[in-house]
Amino acid sequence: MDSMQKINFHTHTTFCDGKDTPERMAQAAFAKGFSVLGFSGHSMFPFAAKWHIAPREHQAYVSSIRKIAADYEGRMSIKCGFEADYVRGICIPDKEFYSELSPDFLIGSVHYVVTEKGHYSVDSSAERVSRGLEILYRNDGKQAVQDYFEAQRFMLAHGNFEIWGHPDLIRKRNGILHFFDENENWYREELRLTAKAAAAAGVIAEINTGAIARGAMDALYPSDEFLKIIHDEGIPVMINSDAHSADGLDCAFDRAKKAALRAGYTETVWPDGGKIKTVRIV
Repeated sequence: MDSMQKINFHTHTTFCDGKDTPERMAQAAFAKGFSVLGFSGHSMFPFAAKWHIAPREHQAYVSSIRKIAADYEGRMSIKCGFEADYVRGICIPDKEFYSELSPDFLIGSVHYVVTEKGHYSVDSSAERVSRGLEILYRNDGKQAVQDYFEAQRFMLAHGNFEIWGHPDLIRKRNGILHFFDENENWYREELRLTAKAAAAAGVIAEINTGAIARGAMDALYPSDEFLKIIHDEGIPVMINSDAHSADGLDCAFDRAKKAALRAGYTETVWPDGGKIKTVRIV
């Protein structure tokens, strides 16, 4: 087990919706003392929304990250991965689908929820989420949340990826829109069922600080309650910043470590070539 290192596997760049180039992100990470930096461009391969890597750019992205990895060899470990979306009927995070690109890791995430009436992204602006809830659910927040976690469980059961991205992203706009109550029993049951699915899938759950970095809410993904449930299911965790700019690379890492300790964790983990490495929380 290593002593606490600075590690981040959730990093976006100008290849998708990030603000800084891969080179700039690597320079900043090195200056901040990172030992491992994983790039995870948004991907719906072989499809794309406007904030994903374009299908034709996937190989260029991989080539760029591999070159940076060679440049930093012996000084900082650089990993090339993708944040791969699950969108019902379109794509699922599965390393087999990415085999021609040979990624070091995949983060499996749910941003889009698809219904019979259409789809919306839970990661959109409050206005767009509100419109999605109105059009698709007639403002039935409970059903919207249940559909989100059902999509999470399907992804966990049928995908093939290492890291489970922002497990309760559905909370992002709830502080503004108040479309569900996290204290209700039905919501807690969704958390328990989803954690069990993650345990069965054998994934690493991330403690994601991205909402803090970008001012969406002053809280981590997952919530303290969900993180405790995740811990009690025996699911390992890692701390990721979901950085979209260089200044956010290590945002709120101390808060994330404290949350992990409160939940009962004494170590974090990270994937390395099919193996899991552990890092003591200090």
